[in-house]
Amino acid sequence: MPERPVMSWINLGEVAYVIERVAGAQRAQRIVNQLKQQLTMDLPTPQRVLEAAALKANHAMAYADAFAVATAMAHGATLLTGDPEILHGDPSWSTEDLRA
Repeated sequence: MPERPVMSWINLGEVAYVIERVAGAQRAQRIVNQLKQQLTMDLPTPQRVLEAAALKANHAMAYADAFAVATAMAHGATLLTGDPEILHGDPSWSTEDLRA
């Protein structure tokens, strides 16, 4: 298990665009900077890109969600999510439901 939570840069990009849409670019940049200090950021390698592609090919999920799953699996981490597509996916993925 990683000492700090891990997040793919792909998923940080998702966070950034969602926050920018609702709260503006400055707020998005502040949140991104805070997350970068608190998380281990995973820069997708060619192998991780292909792992995410295989997940997307075999499961009904968004491509960015496939990066979240592939990143968690690569780091032996539990994926914290409220996304039903991930939570009800393959039982080999370790997930924790944030909706509870």
